Amino acid sequence: MRRLLFELSFLKALFVVNLSSAMEYRASFITQIVGMLINNGIYFVFWLLFFDRFGSVRGYQIDDIYLLFAIVTLGFGLAFLFAGNAGANLAYLVAQGRLDYYLVFPRPLLPHVIFSRMIVSTMGDIVFGFVAFLFTGRFHPIEILFFLLSSVLVALLLTAFGVIAGSLAFFMGNAQYASQQITNSLLTFSMYPNVLFSGLARTLLYTLIPAAFVGAIPVQIVQGRDGVLLLGLAGFVLLLWLIATAVFSLGLRRYESGSAININV
Repeated sequence: MRRLLFELSFLKALFVVNLSSAMEYRASFITQIVGMLINNGIYFVFWLLFFDRFGSVRGYQIDDIYLLFAIVTLGFGLAFLFAGNAGANLAYLVAQGRLDYYLVFPRPLLPHVIFSRMIVSTMGDIVFGFVAFLFTGRFHPIEILFFLLSSVLVALLLTAFGVIAGSLAFFMGNAQYASQQITNSLLTFSMYPNVLFSGLARTLLYTLIPAAFVGAIPVQIVQGRDGVLLLGLAGFVLLLWLIATAVFSLGLRRYESGSAININV
């Protein structure tokens, strides 16, 4: 327990340092957050126009889309605000041999790598997620609690999936682009109602690209106040983290040190 608290304290210190560094340039800091809010808003306008025209899609109403966006954007924001090196950035570090810097420290390698960078613009996602939730009208304490818990689990899921995608660089070399596309596909499909998909596509969303666990299932959890399904989601997240850790550890055995001398401040 003491070791766990020590590691959590270290991760907190990493976050504080990253935040302080980002806020050195206040104009850029604010611009990135506002820019992400506008980006999400423009994307959401599409759904507003769509549901204004058609009313519903196989039982999905506009309130369901509010909830879907709230969970996905909040989860994504939490994931990459804290673990900014998951996904394509991890693939870049591996391909460039830049894990050397982290290997010399007496810290658990994986959390040190992924939590050592934050993506400032994701603060806009977090704000957008909370604002979108206000439009759902779901203010029962259980629904609010399940919304927050589901969003945290989504954040953990996205981070684990990002580790798996980024670890492809151990086996493929320069996999930065592939990792980015895989991560983006997960995020993109999660923001569509899963009722739009059937057959093989629907199967993929529950397996290879687990977008249903990012969007559709958390929505069901909040709507139905389903604690059993919440536990199921938590179990899936745990399984994905075990896979992510195993893939990263296996890939690390293939890692080749970079030849460049990099200065890290």
